[in-house]
Amino acid sequence: MSSALEKTRLSVEKVGSRLGAVLHGIDAKQPLSDLQKDFLRTELVKNKVIFLKRQFLDDAQHETLSRVFGEPILHPTIAAPKGTKYTFELKSRHGRSTDSWHTDVTFVPDYPKASILRALHIPPYGGGTIWANTATAYDDLPQPLKALADTAWGIHSNDYDTNYYKFDGKKGEIAAFRAEFLSKLYVTEHPVVRVHPESGEKTLILGHFIIGLDGFPTREANALVDILQGYITQLENTVTWRWEEGDVAIWDNRATQHYAPADFDQQARELRRITVKGDVPVSIDGRQSQFVHKP
Repeated sequence: MSSALEKTRLSVEKVGSRLGAVLHGIDAKQPLSDLQKDFLRTELVKNKVIFLKRQFLDDAQHETLSRVFGEPILHPTIAAPKGTKYTFELKSRHGRSTDSWHTDVTFVPDYPKASILRALHIPPYGGGTIWANTATAYDDLPQPLKALADTAWGIHSNDYDTNYYKFDGKKGEIAAFRAEFLSKLYVTEHPVVRVHPESGEKTLILGHFIIGLDGFPTREANALVDILQGYITQLENTVTWRWEEGDVAIWDNRATQHYAPADFDQQARELRRITVKGDVPVSIDGRQSQFVHKP
């Protein structure tokens, strides 16, 4: 196929005003051309989260697609399912989901640049995912709040509190997952505001892994995080995806948070994710994120 004809088949369908687009003309089961790969990378940075509908990838095809965006990496504490190298399995039973806002794996300095998630089994209702744009959230801050955020540093850890672990559907299963998740303790210091290495945008690093702010007492830190987080999660700053089996979502983990509501009762929901290696965030004044504690 000529590059001109190939280009005419590639199109973008926006699904939200601040983030989110469906990309057409991509069959990720087949080898992708350089033009298609560039298209995917460009639209990811531009739209923050992109969707490929009804791709029905297998594990190997999923890994191949992830390599378009960088080097796939294994989760720091959770083992990949048998037969895969880098997969993180999101297999929810009894209505369990990660129903709190977060950016993936911010408890390490070089957290993933992107995440590639595919749907294997979706309940007949509910089970969607919501993404929020942390760049436009920063832009929305009033100037005095920007000035405070610009100089603040957050402490992130995998030992954090979330409703995920409080869900009472199957305590033993959740306890086993939590034990594996905490099998190695990580604590990392990030700037609250980082500079995106490709777009140059300023984005907020917050979400449920944050456990404090450097130099702030707990009460004041929690209050400030809640205020900043509110700008991220305002409805106008989000997009919701209603999954169909076979769909793929790819998000820029440097410029988004996401949330999976537990709104599907006691039904099963299964997705698989691969993340790709990220860079170490840099603050507005040029300082880098760093470990506070690592195994």
